[in-house]
Amino acid sequence: MHEFELINKYFSKLSSSNKSSLNLNDDVFFDKSKKLVISVDTYVEGVHFINFQNPDLVIKKIIRSSISDLICKGVKPKYYFISGSGNKKTFTKRNLEMISKSLHQEQKKFSINLCGGDTTFSKKLSFSITSVGFSDKIVFRNKAKLNDDIYVTGNIGDSFIGLKVLQKKIHLDQNLSRYFINKYFHPNLHINITKKLLSIANTSIDISDGLITDLEKLINNQKLSYELYLNDIPISKNLNKLIDLEIIKKIKSVSSGDDYQILFTASPSKSRIISKISRSLGVKISKIGKICTHNRRSQIIDEKNKKITLKNKGYFHRF
Repeated sequence: MHEFELINKYFSKLSSSNKSSLNLNDDVFFDKSKKLVISVDTYVEGVHFINFQNPDLVIKKIIRSSISDLICKGVKPKYYFISGSGNKKTFTKRNLEMISKSLHQEQKKFSINLCGGDTTFSKKLSFSITSVGFSDKIVFRNKAKLNDDIYVTGNIGDSFIGLKVLQKKIHLDQNLSRYFINKYFHPNLHINITKKLLSIANTSIDISDGLITDLEKLINNQKLSYELYLNDIPISKNLNKLIDLEIIKKIKSVSSGDDYQILFTASPSKSRIISKISRSLGVKISKIGKICTHNRRSQIIDEKNKKITLKNKGYFHRF
């Protein structure tokens, strides 16, 4: 049973009387009357991060991946709570000083403030982050419209390569290794586009589990399908080098997750506005596909105009 089946079977009914829960099928809790937006994320060593050898970098990654839930909804994060479960080996004086320094840097970078949390003893290291923002409007999931264009910010796939380098499953030269590892630990969040999403996007999500998986989550309660064009999915020059060297296939790298870019749909009539926003803010925004009728199956088209069949669409937590 994967996480979404678990939620639907055991917990969705518990929230049915609370509209703000959004049927437990979105990135956030949203109370319109109170202008309150909240997200909660948990991170476990060995699942969400390999180890705690670089506590400063791990903390930066989990803070960014947490506030990304609000940013993709068109909401600027304001506050966060952090809870940690660990022990003397993980919460050493050195590690705690590094954690504190990283949190300070992230607070300054994203204009967020720590408001509380909890600490407990545990043999297994984990963190939980609650992110809070304020808005009377968000961009929901499952609001795509037929013939919408599909867009994504930034580049896709670098973080996955960084993970594989850290796992010693891909071996690269020092410069390339440093580049991809940096992308893994420092997701590039486009916080300056946050409020613009409210006027251009019909529906949105951040890419955490993989481009394909998250696109399917984005429209999972709608009678719609999608068509993606592999050639249009944006990647970095460094990732393109690896693809040219046949170290990895493009479809694998872009569908594996941990990018924390914003995936959204918009009406074709918004294309000029989106291009203008991209230029004025210096944010790369790429059109990568379109929303189609449910009468046809979702598909990914490669550069030779052939349909790609995926065995693994992304990451799922399974229980």
